[in-house]
Amino acid sequence: MHDELLTLKNLGKTSAQWLHASGIHTLEDLRRLGAVGAYQAVKSRGFSASRVLLYAVEGALRDSDWKALPASVKDELNRHLDPSRHTNKS
Repeated sequence: MHDELLTLKNLGKTSAQWLHASGIHTLEDLRRLGAVGAYQAVKSRGFSASRVLLYAVEGALRDSDWKALPASVKDELNRHLDPSRHTNKS
């Protein structure tokens, strides 16, 4: 069986299994939810995913290694997860 998620950068077997268990089966599903939505779906299923999954999904959507994501992108993703913990410092 072909698993489209496993063809994406950053997503390994465990990540793909977590995403599938959360109802995410295709790149289109990932695009529709975005990295934050996909991460939240996985966490809501009780999986102990770290923020690396969040960054990995964002990297997969950008066809880029998650380690190459700029700090500003990671900060923005984190702000979407918990806006109350990230205040505007301007």
